[in-house]
Amino acid sequence: MLFDYGEAFSRNLGWVTEAEQSTLQRKRVAIAGLGGVGGSHLLTLTRLGIGAFTLADFDRFDVANFNRQAGAMISTVSQPKLDVMQRMALDINPQLDIRPFPQGISNADLDDFLTGVDLYVDSLDFFAFDIRRAIFAACQHRGIPAITAAPLGMGTAFLAFLPGSMSFDDYFQMAGQSDLEQALRFLLGLAPSMLHMGYLADYSRVRLDLKKGPSTVMACQLCAGVAATEALKILLNRGKVVAAPRGIHYDAYRQKLRHTWLPGGNRHPLQQLKLAIMRRILRKKLAMAPA
Repeated sequence: MLFDYGEAFSRNLGWVTEAEQSTLQRKRVAIAGLGGVGGSHLLTLTRLGIGAFTLADFDRFDVANFNRQAGAMISTVSQPKLDVMQRMALDINPQLDIRPFPQGISNADLDDFLTGVDLYVDSLDFFAFDIRRAIFAACQHRGIPAITAAPLGMGTAFLAFLPGSMSFDDYFQMAGQSDLEQALRFLLGLAPSMLHMGYLADYSRVRLDLKKGPSTVMACQLCAGVAATEALKILLNRGKVVAAPRGIHYDAYRQKLRHTWLPGGNRHPLQQLKLAIMRRILRKKLAMAPA
């Protein structure tokens, strides 16, 4: 069967014009991390008709990924995530222009990784703080819009860092902090409304000190839907995009939507109070945890 781009994505028309669909075909999106949210981002944006991607991931699929990651299956265990997800995307659109970074991203790769990129979609592991900060800073320096949609509980928290808006570092205030403190600041900065905390069934499964936490496929798929919608608006310069220090948190389990506003980011007095409370709770949890 011969592939035809126009036919493949014709059902997008109506929600986008033919001219807008053609514009999306010419756009390049960079995604770092192809696990839980990253794999879903790639497939969703491919079906939206994005024509080019820059992809980075050094990891391989494992059985522990089965609950949420789009490329995790019996047939792909031990295979590189980048190879698997690249095959899946090309199976949807064989005309895709993909630039792969199979060793992941380091500071030395940032120029190459962001060359020709119209939008960066953050999909790194939650605890990859140093390289995440470096990529967002590089995007800001180059005037590249950068977005993140975090899978939290059974919902998603979305933030956009756009040219001329508040920077990632100014919002999260993570520089110079310990890994544990960065984890707290990242978590509370993503979701100051904390909608997801009301139904956590087993707190012992949240171990920021061990860089472990629970996850759901619902959250990953919600992330992909929200991020792709905001990506469409950014790439087509159409519709309102809320930029940091404003954000959006939708929780499907609680059926609630919050429009968050955090002037000063994590420097905000109420946020400082939440951080202090979370530190106290975390110290208590760690003291009670088995070695």
